[in-house]
Amino acid sequence: VITNIHINLNTPINFKMMQDVWTQLGPTIAAIMFTWTMYQNYFPHELRGHIRRYTDKLVSYFYPYMHIIFYELETEGWFERSKAYIAIERYLSKNSSTQAKRLKANAVKDGQSLVLTMDDHEEITDEYKGKKVWWISSQKPASRQTISLYREDEKRYFKLKFHKKNRDLITNSYLKYVLDEGKAISVKERQRKLYTNNKGDGGGYRYRGGRMWSGVVFEHPSTFDTLAMDPNKKQEIIDDLETFSKSKDYYAKIGKAWKRGYLLYGPPGTGKSSMIAAMANFLKYDVYDLELTSVKDNTELRKLLIDTTGKSIIVIEDIDCSLDLTGQRETNKKKKEEEDKGKNEEDAVKEKMKKGGKVKEKQSEVTLSGLLNFIDGLWSAIGGERLIVFTTNYVEKLDPALIRRGRMDKHIVLSYCCFESFKVLAHNYLDVVESHVHFPEIRRLLEETNMTPADIAENLMPKSSKENAETCLERLIKALETAKEEAKLKAEEEERAKAAEKEKEEERAKAAEKEKEEKDREEKKEVTATEEAKNADNVNEKDNGVKENGDVSKD
Repeated sequence: VITNIHINLNTPINFKMMQDVWTQLGPTIAAIMFTWTMYQNYFPHELRGHIRRYTDKLVSYFYPYMHIIFYELETEGWFERSKAYIAIERYLSKNSSTQAKRLKANAVKDGQSLVLTMDDHEEITDEYKGKKVWWISSQKPASRQTISLYREDEKRYFKLKFHKKNRDLITNSYLKYVLDEGKAISVKERQRKLYTNNKGDGGGYRYRGGRMWSGVVFEHPSTFDTLAMDPNKKQEIIDDLETFSKSKDYYAKIGKAWKRGYLLYGPPGTGKSSMIAAMANFLKYDVYDLELTSVKDNTELRKLLIDTTGKSIIVIEDIDCSLDLTGQRETNKKKKEEEDKGKNEEDAVKEKMKKGGKVKEKQSEVTLSGLLNFIDGLWSAIGGERLIVFTTNYVEKLDPALIRRGRMDKHIVLSYCCFESFKVLAHNYLDVVESHVHFPEIRRLLEETNMTPADIAENLMPKSSKENAETCLERLIKALETAKEEAKLKAEEEERAKAAEKEKEEERAKAAEKEKEEKDREEKKEVTATEEAKNADNVNEKDNGVKENGDVSKD
């Protein structure tokens, strides 16, 4: 029973009337309390559920609002926190600090910052497309007869209250908006990690508590602003990454897994690792550094993929050196020979084990087919929003099937430093923004010789507090001139080596021709000798035949 009492402060209060009201309400309240006590103590439990159900139906006809409950803990997965609850908590944090009177502080980013959320039994309002909703934070005490496997007995939950007429808007649009916004805030506030795969033993167990990956805080400072490369090419990569991160619906529309492959190749020291760090910092992604030589076989490689999360970059650096994946199609013909040797090797291992010796650790059995399925197979669609990045110094060594479009969608060449890249490095290392008197000379030298951004950066870095931009640029000019001279000498040496090799080839060709002529002469002599021997035998046979005929005549 809800009674609204309106008091006009300008009218004198009639205390006698108030007394009469309370006198009339007293017996009513007492009767209600007595009825409730009798209901709790003597009414059968079997009928309470039915009464409660029909009472709720009756109230729903007159009550204009609807409620949706979001519990904190999930019954599946050993009482893990609900992802929906976490997303709602993050979303409501922006309104909690301004509306709620009692707040809770939760640490994020390993204690580096705090997130304020409303405490239990607090209520805040939100508005979506002109419609008002209410969020209530509460908790439900657990039954005393149950045993809780979680650290807290209470079941916390968020209750969303809204008007019935807004049901379609709330359920079809607002809830998705809240979850997406909450997830975006969680990603922004989370502490990003750099992971590496743990090495498994023969039984398949992993170190570090059975985890497939070990992680540390990702704090690489590289960004696209500090990356030394052509500005137009840099902007092209940024646009490609940004488009990918916003294309979830588009990938679903065209029927492709929400992933993208990048192949970074070029000479050593051209910034391939820095590019990966810049990509991770731009997209706010975790990084999984996959060491293929530590992966036992294709099955374990698939398990590692399953254990990764979305919004991540899976990196395989120097893939041409990780495993012998480049020539597997050509080495299949040698398989039979290796199988023949296997038995002898197995006997040798057994003999060594008997003597107590150590057996050489078994190499990875990851195959090219397994890696291709990892990149572009059915399992690659798990998680979504994932980049797969390969790096190599020698792209020509890789199997074409590994780097074709659809697996490595974008090929990025990271080559020697150009003048535009140098200007970025000069700004980063020396704070030289516009130009310098040495820039024309450096431009000319960069066009005439090859030097990696790593070498340029090393020469630009001050080695003491006394060195300034002038000193560092002069050192770079000397290094470029030295590199130019060394390249010239190397080219001349290569020309001489080529000339000597050509001369040797000509001598070998002449020797081979001479040997062939001698061989032909020998063969000709043998043929002639054979023919003369045959002729001599024919003459002897004729002479013997004539002689025999003569003897017969005499007889």
